[in-house]
Amino acid sequence: MNKRDEMRKALLDARAIADLAEKEGRDFTAEEREQVEKLLKAARDLKAELEEAKKDEAMRKELLDLDAEFQAGAKKTPPAGKAGQIGTIGQRFVESPEFKRWMEQVAPSGHVPESTRGLNSPPVEFESLLRKDLITGVDDTSAGAFVEIDYTRIYEALGRIPLILRNLISIRTTGSDLVHFVRQTVQVQEAATVAEANVTEYSGATGEISGEKPEGKVGLEPVTTPVKTIAVWVPATKRALSDAAQIRGIIDQELRDDLDEEFEDQVLNGDGIGENFTGILNTAGILAQAWDTDLLTTIRKARTTVQVTGRARPTAMICHPNDAETLDLLKDEDGRFYFGGPIDGGVQRVWRVPLVECQTMTEGVGLMGDFRKCVVWDREQANIQVSDSHADFFIRNMIAILAELRAAMGVIRPSAFVEVPFESGS
Repeated sequence: MNKRDEMRKALLDARAIADLAEKEGRDFTAEEREQVEKLLKAARDLKAELEEAKKDEAMRKELLDLDAEFQAGAKKTPPAGKAGQIGTIGQRFVESPEFKRWMEQVAPSGHVPESTRGLNSPPVEFESLLRKDLITGVDDTSAGAFVEIDYTRIYEALGRIPLILRNLISIRTTGSDLVHFVRQTVQVQEAATVAEANVTEYSGATGEISGEKPEGKVGLEPVTTPVKTIAVWVPATKRALSDAAQIRGIIDQELRDDLDEEFEDQVLNGDGIGENFTGILNTAGILAQAWDTDLLTTIRKARTTVQVTGRARPTAMICHPNDAETLDLLKDEDGRFYFGGPIDGGVQRVWRVPLVECQTMTEGVGLMGDFRKCVVWDREQANIQVSDSHADFFIRNMIAILAELRAAMGVIRPSAFVEVPFESGS
């Protein structure tokens, strides 16, 4: 498949996703949005490559046409210089028959008088001016000057950590800078069976039944969480972005990826100080599982804690990749891997709960819970802006490329989460 077909396929695939969302009367899902962005970026890159290829081809054609013009009028036997060798351009010019005949006409004596005006020699044709006596591929002033650099357009970034929380938590939108929700602190647990009353006025005498129903108690607390901003910017010159349009796309993607990494870290580990989010691990009311016997026993106890105390169904357990490795390598007394070994495929689970590796999770502790009980309200999706209105950027032909997102978050049921130690004493 050539580049033009690849570009058309990318655009058609992106259009198919957009048509599906339009048909169902909804916005893009997060996965669809990411897919469309990748397809459009691929199409833009392919278009840029096609345009560069056209320019290169035009330059090569012009070069060959000029060379052909020179060679078409070249003489079959060029005049020789000293020792029978081809001389320099100047030497060949003054020794050419055309020049000699002309000199005989304007200066028979061989001397041109200083008073002579309006001299105009006939044209002298040479072989292609592109040719050299000796051509090598070493010197950049010889054939090396015609060696074209193969610009592959391959860009290999340093790499980013895999992001997983956005796929686990609940994502909603808001149009306000403050988000308010009510969190239950005390659950009604006073329900009981009630005998039928046998007196109209209950005095407490023996044999009297009041028939009074028990009063339930419920505790609620209002929670208001502010929308906060995550941002990052980089400087660049206008010429750099104009000369290499693909660099703009690379910078944009780098900035968005950096925002996403910080967002995930804040959702999990934010300490609530200043402009930091209050992350799940620092939310008051989340549960902690004590170490019990060994790692697998402790994890199973944590699952029970989420179900019994938190009254929730765990949707995942996240842990650092090093801790996930520890689980993968656990063996029984016969040396068999508990989790299937290196050839086992599919979604990894521990006690029937999906195990998810998360590099923003602190090593040595895991987090199990119903991650739907963590909600992020998207106030303003990640966006890119460019401006020269920074310091002296305007007079220096520089610009600032700014990326930012605005969101609020809250754990609506802290008891749906439990921290799990991966070793005794942690």
